[in-house]
Amino acid sequence: MKNSVKKFGQINSIEGYSYLILLFIAMPMKYEFGYPMAVKIAGMIHGILFILFCLLLVIAWKDSKWSFSENIIFFVASLIPFGTFYTKNRIKAYE
Repeated sequence: MKNSVKKFGQINSIEGYSYLILLFIAMPMKYEFGYPMAVKIAGMIHGILFILFCLLLVIAWKDSKWSFSENIIFFVASLIPFGTFYTKNRIKAYE
């Protein structure tokens, strides 16, 4: 149980940072400096990490038996910039 929650916590942080890079570095590079390749690269990396995040979220949910509403909160927090910090603190109770 602890292993799947720990892996989820790790991918949660990595995916969160990739989201911030996409929003605050790659998108300004595209729209302010005319460099669309930054969004393509950062967007692809973030997309792969988000899929992995969703997969590990389901696995950790099954192993830890946290509530469905908790699972939804973790998912929604991943869509909000800096939401991963909230999730990181919440999953410590399940590790």
